[in-house]
Amino acid sequence: MSHVPACLNATEEDIQLLLSAKAHLGSQNVDSHMLPYVYKRRADGVHLINAGKTWEKLVLAARIIAAIENPKDVCVISTRPFGQRAVLKFGTHTGAQAIAGRFTPGNFTNYITRQFKEPRLIIVADPRADHQAIKEASYVNIPVIAFCNTDSPLDHVDVAIPINNSGKNSIGLGFWLLAREVLRLRGTLARDEAWNVMVDMFFYRDPEEVEKDLEGAAEKAAEGGNWDAAADANADWSATGAPGNDVAALATSGNWEAGEGDWAAEGAAPAADWAAEGAANSGWSA
Repeated sequence: MSHVPACLNATEEDIQLLLSAKAHLGSQNVDSHMLPYVYKRRADGVHLINAGKTWEKLVLAARIIAAIENPKDVCVISTRPFGQRAVLKFGTHTGAQAIAGRFTPGNFTNYITRQFKEPRLIIVADPRADHQAIKEASYVNIPVIAFCNTDSPLDHVDVAIPINNSGKNSIGLGFWLLAREVLRLRGTLARDEAWNVMVDMFFYRDPEEVEKDLEGAAEKAAEGGNWDAAADANADWSATGAPGNDVAALATSGNWEAGEGDWAAEGAAPAADWAAEGAANSGWSA
């Protein structure tokens, strides 16, 4: 990008992230307006997106978002499940309003609704799935930034970010890169500093996988608790092992003779009692 400062150029790590997340893989169909962003077509019919142009549009979108003074005036929308976690995380870290799930008609045009909003900019994860939000934004002159695949319609889209918006990793990476660039332009994050938020936090997770992970963690915790309880029980037995410890204590203290003397005294007392009883019986014979 020769028309922007060198600090805004993509690094090798950024390009590797885009390629590893398969953000450059488009679809087999291509819209006429998306042709400038297509690098070439593979033998199997899949169109490849130019990763350099993807980065250029990400920087342009970040500069637009950073120019808005109030972060609450930015609304990020995703109807598809793959992008819902990404928009929620994007809103958390940048301060934008997030709409994850079904977009209620009238959010931008009907002021009577409870969820009525008047944003200055909206960001959508898929122009085809979020067509209702784009249509309402066109009615009230709200600029639109959209993550677009090669076959996405660009009607009423002002800034198109060419990326594979069908994959959960690619759409999550796109929002992560956009949020990081916005924070850098705002001065919240230094450009030579690594962002402490992992890109995995923006990826979609299947609820069944989450439940399996929680169950596995609970089982491991239960197993660890049982082993700890067994160790505590063994420690108690060793601490209160009365027979062995008492024998050792007696052996070291030398009280065996005292113990034997007590037994002899106990044996002598009954004998004396019997002798006394015998003397008393002798009175009967007299």
